Amino acid sequence: MKYVTLETEGKPAAGILEGDEIRICAEGEGARDAVIDAIVAGELAGWDTREGRRVPLSAVRLLAPIPLPRGAIYCVGKNYHAHADEFHSSGFDSSSKEAVPKHPVIFTKPPHSVVGPETPVRGSLDPTGTVDYEGELGVVIGKAAFQVDKASAYDHVLGYVIINDVTSRELQRQHGQWTIGKGLDTFCPMGPWLVSADEAGDPARMELRTEINGELRQKASVSDLVFDIPTLIETMSRTMTLHPGDIIATGTAAGVGIGFTPPRYLQRGDVMRVSITGLGALENTVE
Repeated sequence: MKYVTLETEGKPAAGILEGDEIRICAEGEGARDAVIDAIVAGELAGWDTREGRRVPLSAVRLLAPIPLPRGAIYCVGKNYHAHADEFHSSGFDSSSKEAVPKHPVIFTKPPHSVVGPETPVRGSLDPTGTVDYEGELGVVIGKAAFQVDKASAYDHVLGYVIINDVTSRELQRQHGQWTIGKGLDTFCPMGPWLVSADEAGDPARMELRTEINGELRQKASVSDLVFDIPTLIETMSRTMTLHPGDIIATGTAAGVGIGFTPPRYLQRGDVMRVSITGLGALENTVE
């Protein structure tokens, strides 16, 4: 299933994408949170049999499938081998003396940084003018996970979504950590829909691509992750509970702006397009 949150005729709604149409499963008051509410209640799978009116995809405005997560988005730093080397040699890496980490590097983005597809990213909020892009695979937890081992980790995954971990590089460096540089309002585009794990298939077979103004900058197989999804879930759940609706951004690939000499930072009007096999494409413009 492909779950969406949207606005139709100026009102919030949520439903399932079926071809070029959306079957509305919730609308009116509370519909903006209908997907996350159903995940938490363990009822999202039941939408498959829910009746509802149909509207063309072309006639609606898509929001992030989870417009306001219940908690911070968990993010993984330096989790593709080539990007770990790229970032470590850029001069912006204050996390470790090692290029490729021995253990997952985890930080967070605030829930209010989330925006949907086609929503502008407010690059003007960055006073340093060093806005960068990071296309990533997002994992959505469907069942509470505490001290879960790798063998059963996928049992706790509901589905997948595209995330763009937009970053102010200079703020990231100035503050010696990653939250301020990555937590600016609108700096977490997400969408266009949440794809259930059974429909998405094996993440290791997915390919991630990021284009800036039509130019391919990032291309990588998710199989190239330093720490795969089961390892991330096992590591994080060892000491804390991952709750239904929690989101893990699994890291970005080589080809980000700071990997160029000189760095190629985003400018007003630039169009970012992140696509992942089976998950669609997420497009946002910098303003």
